[in-house]
Amino acid sequence: MKAVVIRTFGHPDGLDVVDLPAPVPAPGQVRIATEAIGVGGVDAVIRRGTLAGHGFRAGHLLGSEVAGSVTAVGEGVDASWTGRRVWAFTGLSGGYAEQVVAAVEDIVPLPDGLTGADAVTLGGSGVVAHFALDRARFAPGEAVLVRGAAGSIGITAVQLAARGGAGAVAVTTSSAERGARLRDLGATHVLDRSGAGGPDAPSGFDVVIDVVGGDQLPLFLDRLNPNGRFVAVGVVGGQPPADFGMRLMSAFRKSLSFATFSSDTVPGPERQAVRSAQFADAARGDLRTVVHEVLPLDQAALAHRRMDAGEVFGRVVLAP
Repeated sequence: MKAVVIRTFGHPDGLDVVDLPAPVPAPGQVRIATEAIGVGGVDAVIRRGTLAGHGFRAGHLLGSEVAGSVTAVGEGVDASWTGRRVWAFTGLSGGYAEQVVAAVEDIVPLPDGLTGADAVTLGGSGVVAHFALDRARFAPGEAVLVRGAAGSIGITAVQLAARGGAGAVAVTTSSAERGARLRDLGATHVLDRSGAGGPDAPSGFDVVIDVVGGDQLPLFLDRLNPNGRFVAVGVVGGQPPADFGMRLMSAFRKSLSFATFSSDTVPGPERQAVRSAQFADAARGDLRTVVHEVLPLDQAALAHRRMDAGEVFGRVVLAP
C-alpha cells in the first residue's frame, strides 16, 4: 500500500511516499480503507522535529485521523463493523496511508450525508473546541477570543461560542478576507495577529482559546478580564517564552487562570459522545466544516508547505 513517512525532520520535502505492507488488525482493532485523511497542526509539529524528545524517529508514518470503510476486524471485534463507514483516531501515527488500523473504541460510525473530508475536518478538532470551552467554564454572555481561528479547531470554537450565547466572539487572523469568512461563521470582532482591532473591539475577554502559543502569548494574557480563563490547545506558532507565567503573577489581583488542554485527558466514551453529536449536527448543516482543499496522498508534502506558509483556512485533506 502507499503511505507517507518522515525521511528527515524539518522541511516538508523531508516527507517520502513509500510502499508498505497492509496492516493486519490485532485483537480489538479494525482495518480501514481510507477515503479521507486529515492533515493537522500536530502533524506539522511532529514533522518539524519539535517533538523529537518524545521518541519520534525517521521513518515515522504521520497522521492521526482518517475516514473510510472497515475492511477487516481483529479478534474480539464484532464482525458487523465490516463494510461500515467510520471516522477513526490512529494515535500519533499511521494515518497517512491507503489502509490503517485503529482500536475499535477509537472509531465512530459516520451518518449518511457526511463526507469523509468533512469527518476528518471535524472529528479531532471539534472535540478539542468543545472541551476547551467546557474547561474554560464558558458561560452565556461572556466575551470569548479565539486566537488562531483560521484552523479547524478555531473555526469550530467560534461556532460553538456563538451557539452558546457568547456576548462577543473575537478572532485573530491574518487578513480581512479570512476575517470576513470567520464573521460568517459567528465571529463578531476581527483582530489582527497582535490582538489589535477596531475601536468597538472588546478591551478584555473572559475566555481565551489559544491554538497558537508562540512568543506573543503573554500579550493575550494581558487581555484577560478579572477572573479570566486562558486555555492553550496548541502551539502551532511555537512554544511561549519560558517566563510567561510572570505575566500571571504580575496580575495577581485579577485572579487569572491559565490551563493547557489535550483531549487525551477526556475519557474515551465522553469524547465519542461529543464526536457523534457533532457529526450529526454537521450532517444536518447545524455545524459547518471548512475543507480548504483535497489533495492526493502523494502530495502530502505540498499540504505541509501550504500549512507552513499560512495559506490554509480550515483543513487540508488527503485522499488515497
